[in-house]
Amino acid sequence: QVQLVESGGGLVQAGESLRLSCAASGRISSINRMGWFRQAPGKQRELVATITSDGTTNYADSVKGRFTISRDNAKNTVYLQMDSLKPGDTAVYYCNVYQYFESRQYWGQGTQVTVSS
Repeated sequence: QVQLVESGGGLVQAGESLRLSCAASGRISSINRMGWFRQAPGKQRELVATITSDGTTNYADSVKGRFTISRDNAKNTVYLQMDSLKPGDTAVYYCNVYQYFESRQYWGQGTQVTVSS
């Protein structure tokens, strides 16, 4: 089992920044994909960004150029730096880890990000 603990959400104004963190513990493999998804009220959960163990990143078009995903493999932690936030970024953000060796993904409990105009 893998446990994920997120932190860093909050309320900000449009144009400001936030940094989310997610620490993984438990039966965590060194080869995995970590990432962030988000879900706004009334909408489906959507991918924000992912990063593999070797540093390959993938971003949703809506956040390219504004958000940066990174990870610290020694700490099993993934970060999401969110700049130039917009009201449309308001959502619950979920940390996600996909472990290739067991073909299984894990989710964090979610952290609320609210951007006011």
